[in-house]
Amino acid sequence: MTEDSELRSAAEEAMDAGVEWLALAGAEWRERRLKPSGEEVTDADIEVERRVSRVLRRRTPEVPIIGEESTTGGPLPPTCWLLDPIDGTMNFTRGAPGYALSLAFVKDRRPSLGVIDAPALGRRWITRRTTGPATEPSGAREVSRAVIGITGAGSGNPRHKAFIGRLYGEAYRIRMQGAMSMDLVGVAEGWLDACICIGPKPWDVAAGTALVRERGMAVLGPGGRTFTFDSPVLAAGREALAGELMDRWEAQL
Repeated sequence: MTEDSELRSAAEEAMDAGVEWLALAGAEWRERRLKPSGEEVTDADIEVERRVSRVLRRRTPEVPIIGEESTTGGPLPPTCWLLDPIDGTMNFTRGAPGYALSLAFVKDRRPSLGVIDAPALGRRWITRRTTGPATEPSGAREVSRAVIGITGAGSGNPRHKAFIGRLYGEAYRIRMQGAMSMDLVGVAEGWLDACICIGPKPWDVAAGTALVRERGMAVLGPGGRTFTFDSPVLAAGREALAGELMDRWEAQL
């Protein structure tokens, strides 16, 4: 078995452990509380992270695991697993289907393998081996013709509000699903022409970034440069469209 197939096998086994447990978890696991940051968290987030991480530690003991619910901050190791146990916790706690488990293997600070599983939708996306039908992108190359996803806009920041208001008036349509991983899947699958993620954390977007790039599209940060994990904003889509979105973001600020 090659290193790539071994990592893929480990990632899928780990995700299976989280998804299978979540399918049996009772309603009490959905009770939400607030982190110091103001974000919602549940016991399910913590338990899924524990179960996924346990498999990864057994299968790849040499690789550090950086999970949203257990990270202590600090710089990311150049090689690691990045895990968001439930991306879209607010959707999860309310019974909405737009949440996902997101896992990426990062090598030399770039995501090289991504797995995103949306349990309520019965769908899983894996770099180099996706399941289920994919739709062709519409081909939109400018904002006025594009369906654009926005996530990370719930802080109430006046500049963010101004940007969203302007984009609402200029884009063909705006979609706000509430999970960065699912917006990136949307770009990869063609549900969305582009997306912009405000304040992305590495575990929010690593797996989706790998998937979008594999489909031949761009994931950009400030200045239209290639997105890196320290970028404060992300735009994904066809390169010209993603670049136009980033230009609009920077002009607003």
